[in-house]
Amino acid sequence: MAPGVPLLAIRGSAGTSLLCGPPQCEQHSAFSSDCGVCRCVTFSRDGTLLGWSNGKGVSVVKSSDGSSVSTFDLPKTALMGISPLNNILVTWQPYTKTQDSPQGEANLRLFDLQSGRLVKALYQKKVDSWCPSWSDDEKICVRSVNNELHFYENNDFDSIANKLHMQKVSDFALSPGGQPSKVAVYVPGSKGAPSFVRLYQYPNLGGPTAALANKSFFKADKVTMQWNKKASAVLVTASTEVDKTGASYYGEQTLHYLAVNGETALVQLAKNGPIYDVAWSPSSSEFCVVYGFMPAKATVFNLKCDPVFDFGTGPRNAAYYSPQGHILVLAGFGNLRGQMEVWDVKKYKQVSKPQAPDATHFSWCPDGEHIVTATCAPRLRVGNGYKIWHYTGSVLHRFEVASGSELYEVRWQPFPDGSFPERPIKYQAAPSELGTTQAPPTQAYRPPALRHLPATASSKLHEDEPPQDLRPGVSGERSLSKTALKNQRKREAKKAAKQESKPEPEPPSDSAPITNSQSEPSSGDPETDKKIKNLKKKLKAIEELKEQQAAGKVLQKNQLEKIQKEEQLLKEMEELQIGH
Repeated sequence: MAPGVPLLAIRGSAGTSLLCGPPQCEQHSAFSSDCGVCRCVTFSRDGTLLGWSNGKGVSVVKSSDGSSVSTFDLPKTALMGISPLNNILVTWQPYTKTQDSPQGEANLRLFDLQSGRLVKALYQKKVDSWCPSWSDDEKICVRSVNNELHFYENNDFDSIANKLHMQKVSDFALSPGGQPSKVAVYVPGSKGAPSFVRLYQYPNLGGPTAALANKSFFKADKVTMQWNKKASAVLVTASTEVDKTGASYYGEQTLHYLAVNGETALVQLAKNGPIYDVAWSPSSSEFCVVYGFMPAKATVFNLKCDPVFDFGTGPRNAAYYSPQGHILVLAGFGNLRGQMEVWDVKKYKQVSKPQAPDATHFSWCPDGEHIVTATCAPRLRVGNGYKIWHYTGSVLHRFEVASGSELYEVRWQPFPDGSFPERPIKYQAAPSELGTTQAPPTQAYRPPALRHLPATASSKLHEDEPPQDLRPGVSGERSLSKTALKNQRKREAKKAAKQESKPEPEPPSDSAPITNSQSEPSSGDPETDKKIKNLKKKLKAIEELKEQQAAGKVLQKNQLEKIQKEEQLLKEMEELQIGH
């Protein structure tokens, strides 16, 4: 195995195996596959250790040569994790009561990884937030117990060093990195009071005045809290299970921003509908949101929550930044067709548009050059397998599981930050024997009544919005002053109005007058002909506006409203033509 080549752990009904990552994609020679049905697999934070549970026990080995570090007689283990500095192994099994043990046995166990000694056995009935959270230096560990947070210091689990007890803390997120550690806590609203999220810096946890930032909101049954890598801000997606307006099957979502300097904001999204995904850039200076009824919008925001770049609309519900932050993939998985849009984030230029139908999993390789997509059970029980790609769209390796077998999980070996430097972005597809799978152009749906007419953009159910760079000074319009911009828009509106009111030029006197028989078939009814002529004139004006829009011109509100009437005008025209 070449040094620094990431491994890919593969867990399925046929057992657990390791693949040496791209470009060679071969089985790891030093790791003998475990043929038992594996319940879970995990790498340590630095990728040097690999652990798995196969229903007989738990094994931890060195990733480099497969040599054993520790084994544990824990056949029921369903989940496991390793602390950031590889000192503690955590295992969890479902909580059960028996006649011999009506209290039930402690189902969350913490072991010293090197000696195998049991450090602490705890009760953790719910699988949510089962794993304790450590700071990167392991000086602090926190877990949720009965709606309060228990803090431990230096892996001493015999005494609770600190507690955060407010009214029912239902979720928390510990900041990444070392000291000083910060924690975001969520308290759901009750009896008409709003829900809120507060940020604290350990160990200063005493009441609302100690909070670094506080954001309260209604409409939240649950929240997702995401720290950026620098631990300077948190994004909170607040969700309700049901949308009371009936507009969305997904309930309602809002996105809130909290910074440790006390700044808070509601992130304003330009389209109504669900929030599908939120992703921080590894730079910690911006984030991407995928949102809105399909076709969904995707927008990058800065730390002032101002939009920086709008990717327009498309069939997407997920966003993935490369580990180096130089590439962003927007993808549509689940009930969408698996289209991936690969973007160069610095130039905001599209690199490729591959397609991975039926994918249930996507993840970046730590090298920032490759990705893996997989179709896994139990989400899909047929067509299980995985593909390793280069971001330019080339498929480098493909594996399909045998009939009757299932794939449960694929997981890249992590590496410490900075292990793989950012490389210049390529736009030409990397060479591959398996070729590329670019997404085919989609054909817009056309109602049966319009299928015999010439194809026009108007027969789409919706107009796709093109990408738009919103950085000041990038597009000419953004760099203009407010007054100059206002004057420019006035001039454009006058020009458009003038064009519309301009009469059609008279034919030259020496030419023969154009009759209906020479130009277009007459309906025999002068009134109908007049209406058709007017409709054609309006449609022509709309076509010109659409061309201007495609060329990058920002249209006025009244011009956009005209474009929206195109389908209605076409329908009127069709009715007039069919009626005669």
